[in-house]
Amino acid sequence: MSQITAEMIEKGRGGSADAAARRRRHQQDMREARERLTSSGTGQRTFDLELLRLFAHNQRAIVMLQAGLVCAWGALLPISVEPALVLPWMAIALLGLGASFQLTRRFQRADPHAVVIERWRNRFVVSQSWQAAIWIAFALLCTRDPDHRAETSLPLTLLGVSGVTALLCSSLPAALYAAVVPLTLTLSGFMVFEYAPGRLPETAVTVFAQVFCLVVARRLYAVQLAGLSAKAERDTSIIELEQARLNSDEARRRAEEANLAKSRFLATMSHELRTPLNAILGFSEVMKGELFGPHSVAVYKEYSNDVHSSGQHLLTLINEILDLSRVEAGRYDLHEEPVSLAGIVEECRYLMTLRANKREIRLGEMMERNLPRLWVDERAMRQVVLNLLSNAIKFTPQGGQVTIKVGWTAERGQYLSIRDTGPGIPEAEIPVVMSSFGRGTLAQKNAEEGSGLGLPIVKGLVEMHGGTFTLKSKVREGTEVIVVLPPERVIDAMPQIDGVGPNGVRWRHPFSSAA
Repeated sequence: MSQITAEMIEKGRGGSADAAARRRRHQQDMREARERLTSSGTGQRTFDLELLRLFAHNQRAIVMLQAGLVCAWGALLPISVEPALVLPWMAIALLGLGASFQLTRRFQRADPHAVVIERWRNRFVVSQSWQAAIWIAFALLCTRDPDHRAETSLPLTLLGVSGVTALLCSSLPAALYAAVVPLTLTLSGFMVFEYAPGRLPETAVTVFAQVFCLVVARRLYAVQLAGLSAKAERDTSIIELEQARLNSDEARRRAEEANLAKSRFLATMSHELRTPLNAILGFSEVMKGELFGPHSVAVYKEYSNDVHSSGQHLLTLINEILDLSRVEAGRYDLHEEPVSLAGIVEECRYLMTLRANKREIRLGEMMERNLPRLWVDERAMRQVVLNLLSNAIKFTPQGGQVTIKVGWTAERGQYLSIRDTGPGIPEAEIPVVMSSFGRGTLAQKNAEEGSGLGLPIVKGLVEMHGGTFTLKSKVREGTEVIVVLPPERVIDAMPQIDGVGPNGVRWRHPFSSAA
């Protein structure tokens, strides 16, 4: 026989949801702490790395744009400025821009796990400072124009370079300030000291535009951080959903294994228990009936009666456990046939009459006549009625009454109602008595012992027929159980099925409403 160990039961239960949540929070805290140790920007290495990638991607576009602008001014400045000054500036500028371009390429090709955030951030800040120095030198060249023609285009050029840099370099604030602040100060000083005082409003507007570009860049940086945070949360949610799916699959697999182990255990135990139990019942019945002669001691006959009744109780308990197991596993096979619910109730009432008379309990019935038959499992319905009647008689005090009703429902189905005048069940204990092995406190005090499996079995059998089971109870007033079977189970309500035989003779289903 296969052994069921505590380890197998624990595995079948699956992991605790609270423990899994604590484990995820701990992993998140560890990851954030690790990222804070390896990052000096936002506090999370993943965010800093993404921002650097975005900066490097935009920096390549800025470098290409500035290189084109340098070449354009390199061709125009010699008209009014000495070529001996313009050509070195142009060569140094293109060399610096080429170095910045190669720097971004190196970063994009680097292994993300080997990137040192602080080191690359400093390199990009130096690169932006070098680009700012290029355009400061350009401003100084414009001051060498004796006709002041280049000075006219200088504010527009510096403002355009600053604006584009502010918008495209917003992902790295330190590099942004290294590039834009020197240009802003240069442009402000140029307009204050080189232009006439009458152009101060134009100077103020230009400086305001530079400051506005910095403010917009800062807002863009905040938007980028929010976008990265939302992306990280989405990725985390996807990972958690995938992990939850894996946990669910694992829990389902363990539950299937546990259910299989339970089924094997019950099948084995039913055989192992029933075989010796049949022998106990048989021999105790022989001894109780004194088939081989009277007992020399009279008390032995009483002991035989006790052994036989205990064996019968144990056999009933084993059968109920097996029935409940099959119902819960969906392996209870229904052998459906036309059955009269009123007839089953009448037979079960007759069987329970002797037990009711012993306790002076009146069995009343109110059954509608001429009810059509139901398409149900007769054995299952008989077990439902017997369990409910047995419970009602068991929990009804001496001299009480049990009322049985059978009739139509409003939807043209059929119902069975059994009401007793017992102690009742507190509302808070109804879920307990509906669970396996559950018994109410008043039932434990006032009634004989039971397995607590009757109601779960009844509920399972009724639901297998597509019906509903309802339990209503009030303390010191009694309990009523109602079983409702759907109209689909009523044979009279089944749709008519007509056909034509091989000889051309029309026929109808024998259980159809017109039959």
